[in-house]
Amino acid sequence: MSKGFTPSPATPGVITANDLRMGHCVWMRDGKWTADPREAELFEDEAIAELALLDATSQAHLVVGPYLIEAKRGADGRPEPAHFREAFRRSGPTHRHFKQAEFEASNV
Repeated sequence: MSKGFTPSPATPGVITANDLRMGHCVWMRDGKWTADPREAELFEDEAIAELALLDATSQAHLVVGPYLIEAKRGADGRPEPAHFREAFRRSGPTHRHFKQAEFEASNV
């Protein structure tokens, strides 16, 4: 598994990547990609997650840099980010944040 993280029922994971054409974050769901992280498939089994990651890696014509990340199961059963980095990633491309800060700074 990637970076020492092994999914389990206590610490499930999701597979994320970046859309090859647009660069935004996407999450894997049933072998396809969604822009909605709450629609991501939660993996609790290491072997199943490894097979899904192999499938994600084979989709280089669609995504770049797929990897497995730790997630939490929300109260509604849908995935939620387990760490700040992933919560920040799901808010959109970083350049949007810098452009917004640049805009706000220029209007002070």
